Amino acid sequence: MTGFDKAWLALREPADLAARNTGLVSELARFLAADEQPHILDIGCGTGSTWRSLSDRVPGSTSWRLVDYDPALLAEAARSIGAGNRVEFRQHDLNDLAGLPLDGVSTVTASALLDLCSERFCDALSERLSVPGCALYAALNYDGVMRWSVDHALDGQVVDLFNRHQRRDKGFGPALGPHATSRMAEQLAARGYLLRIENSPWELDARSAALQTELLKGLRRPLLEMRSLGEQEIDDWLAFRLAALEMESSTCTIGHQDLLGLPA
Repeated sequence: MTGFDKAWLALREPADLAARNTGLVSELARFLAADEQPHILDIGCGTGSTWRSLSDRVPGSTSWRLVDYDPALLAEAARSIGAGNRVEFRQHDLNDLAGLPLDGVSTVTASALLDLCSERFCDALSERLSVPGCALYAALNYDGVMRWSVDHALDGQVVDLFNRHQRRDKGFGPALGPHATSRMAEQLAARGYLLRIENSPWELDARSAALQTELLKGLRRPLLEMRSLGEQEIDDWLAFRLAALEMESSTCTIGHQDLLGLPA
């Protein structure tokens, strides 16, 4: 799987930080505090957003191993985090779950990742984590909810088409999209994990107009690829949405879910 553009990751990071469910973060911190040598493996780390979101909320003794397949994003993570923060960086293809560097790891974290993954991947990951008894904190998984404060007749069809597009292969086989959190929860529960799922929606207003704009522009290609709406219909819908954002300060909700699975 190839990495995402670092400009997009930087744009979404404040919304991600605001959306994370604080109750789950607190529960994760308590779990780590009970470990004499807490060690987190962050998979699909990108530029290090998970570390920046959690490093001051988990015990200061926590060490981190950040993993990503994209060397450019990994280098940016190393640059932005810097040395001396109990962090190491490692390039790894997550399709190789057998080789996932879990030595000494008590918790695996992932942000905005599971919805890109297949059923096969989630099942294999849950099995891989259960053998050493690692906890899983998987946050910001898209749940299929997308709505705006200013309505358009095509909104429902657009969301349905996008959600169907999310089930296409994103590098790990046919993606689960909005069903990822529930599937991972089922697999962890079958292995005896204690589970908690909480909502973590993006609530985007005028202060996040730049993120809303890029989000809307990013919908064009998936909608075209679904071949259910004509190009002019899509462009007219996008023009309406962008105008509503500029003239009416249209707000937007993008649904996510956070999952915490603790070994029993």
